[in-house]
Amino acid sequence: MTEKHLAVFRGRKIRKTLHNNEWWFAIVDVVSVLTDSIDPAGYIKDMRRRDAELSKGWGQFATPLSIETEGGVQKINCANAEGIFRIIQSIPSPKAEPFKRWLAKVGYERVKEIEDPEIATERVKEIYRAKGYSESWIEKRMRGIAVRAELTDEWKKRGVKEEPEYSILTAEISKATFGLTPSEYKKLKRLERENLRDHMTDLELIFSMLGEAATTEIARNKDVKGFEENRTAARKGGGIAGNARKKLEKESGRKVVTGENYLDAPEKVKRLKRK
Repeated sequence: MTEKHLAVFRGRKIRKTLHNNEWWFAIVDVVSVLTDSIDPAGYIKDMRRRDAELSKGWGQFATPLSIETEGGVQKINCANAEGIFRIIQSIPSPKAEPFKRWLAKVGYERVKEIEDPEIATERVKEIYRAKGYSESWIEKRMRGIAVRAELTDEWKKRGVKEEPEYSILTAEISKATFGLTPSEYKKLKRLERENLRDHMTDLELIFSMLGEAATTEIARNKDVKGFEENRTAARKGGGIAGNARKKLEKESGRKVVTGENYLDAPEKVKRLKRK
């Protein structure tokens, strides 16, 4: 486990992970820091029994996320800064106030990243490096993130509602590009809550980018409006990438779509084995 996966509050380590482009913190670590409890998991159970409203909304605050630990990757209940603030309200501890200020500092750093995207980009790169991804893969992944952002910006301008319409259009592109929807793709790669694109090979990332870039180009140049027209554009954009994929597979004799993932070994290690 590296410091890239840790936050430090007054010398105490708090595990964290990036989820939905923001930091999420291990709830059990936060409780341990604020209470000095020898059994923070038990403290959390008692806390939820005492605070009926917290227990009732627990599913809104706590999300099981994969975090690297000394024993390997584990699913641990995490909460973002907003959720942690709510949990702190149920902890009668004099340590809570400085912790709130510490979280505010974390939030300020996030604001700085928004003001200067280069800071955020470098942070994401560092996270991927810490997880064992090669520089070549990271560059493709970062480019894919930019292509995706350009597409969603275009959808927003053209009257597409964020959810569930973004997910539906994304599934259309993926189906036309790879012959699989994202959920089917994740099943093939034996993924659960993990990000699908974080487990794609170079070629899978490249064709994902092609499908989304082609969709953006069609939507923009055809001046499509609304969900249904954008759905047609998504199928066409994905189709362009799908045809290119099939042609490559025919010429190379090798499938682009693979069940490979990076759960058991880092991407950098698997890249060396393939070579």
